Amino acid sequence: MRITPKTPEVRVPRLVGLMAVDARETAEARGVLLAAPDRPDFHRTVVDYVVRQFPQPGAEVPRGAVVTVWFDLGDAEGGAGVREPRPPRPPSGGLRRELGLPGDPFEVIG
Repeated sequence: MRITPKTPEVRVPRLVGLMAVDARETAEARGVLLAAPDRPDFHRTVVDYVVRQFPQPGAEVPRGAVVTVWFDLGDAEGGAGVREPRPPRPPSGGLRRELGLPGDPFEVIG
């Protein structure tokens, strides 16, 4: 645990991408508290990753202020989505249309 000087203002650490246990430790070391509205059992959450936070990293807040973190993007905020190809497909050609096709690399000249 890193002990910060007892200043009235602290900077919010970047918590997005951290596991819950690491986010709690980082917040405590920086002098802020965490709240997670989508996880009522937040104090026991360990391996879920933080996907969003407020206030943003680098913001100056009073020591002991609450930083809200979320672990689930929900239905309306994106996510992985469908990864299978959907028609219409892009037209064929691509680079072949722009570049000439090379000849035989082992062509005998003579």
